[in-house]
Amino acid sequence: MDAGGSMASTSKLRLVAEAVIFRHTLFSLPFALAAVLLETGGRPSAWKLIWIVVAVVSGRNAANAVNRIIDRDIDAANPRTAARHIPSGALDVRDLRVFAAAMLALLVLATAMLGWLCVAFLWVPGIAIFGYSYTKRFTWLCHFWLGATCAIATMGSLIAVSGRIFELRYFVLSAAVASWVAGFDIIYALQDMEVDRAQGLHSIPERFGPIWARLIAAGTHCATLVLLASLPLFWKLGPAYLVGVGAAAVLIAAEHLIALRPTERHIRIAAYGINEIVPLVVLAGACVDIFLH
Repeated sequence: MDAGGSMASTSKLRLVAEAVIFRHTLFSLPFALAAVLLETGGRPSAWKLIWIVVAVVSGRNAANAVNRIIDRDIDAANPRTAARHIPSGALDVRDLRVFAAAMLALLVLATAMLGWLCVAFLWVPGIAIFGYSYTKRFTWLCHFWLGATCAIATMGSLIAVSGRIFELRYFVLSAAVASWVAGFDIIYALQDMEVDRAQGLHSIPERFGPIWARLIAAGTHCATLVLLASLPLFWKLGPAYLVGVGAAAVLIAAEHLIALRPTERHIRIAAYGINEIVPLVVLAGACVDIFLH
């Protein structure tokens, strides 16, 4: 490949990474890593850890690529999203199809490397990934579908390292992740409330209005914090972890205050910027307790 072709490929890859918002892997990966460290006492198998990271990264980015493909007409009709890569013509649908196929293949490979039990349940993320984009077409519960989809990374990581499924602590941690994602997705949906109504799409803001949507998001995030604070009942965690949960509570409170300003910039900071930090402070607190006590 000549220099021009190499530059073009690099530029295309950069556009794909922008389209799927690759940095938002930070939503899923820290909680998956925390799950692995908690369940192994900080001594995970390097082999499994590597493949868990590959599975989480590939699964999350496959999901967002599929979402961009399925929602391209909806995005084109929404003034806020009309400039996204497919509606604007910066990328072709084929580009994201190739990327999604590559990510799904990588997810299948990583799952196979993690054992037969993970392979047996591979249909769960498959349904979740392909189903999410359609949920907003028929139910305002779409936010909770998204939350459950993101929580699969946490649950799958726990199953991969232990070979077990029906452990209460797994569901507590996964539910915390699911409710956290659902809460900030409700906040994010506030900016599209009128457009959703015009397009016949469903969301909690569209169904219940902005005041109730904010209250439901706040209640959902309160559930997240309660679930996170309960984890010392299931794993050996102490003050450092609880400080991390406290820091997450402060960030989440700030998120809701910032989101009171209904501009796209404020909603994006609240729903995206702050929530890229929340799982990192929880992970940091868990790491201090796991490795220093």
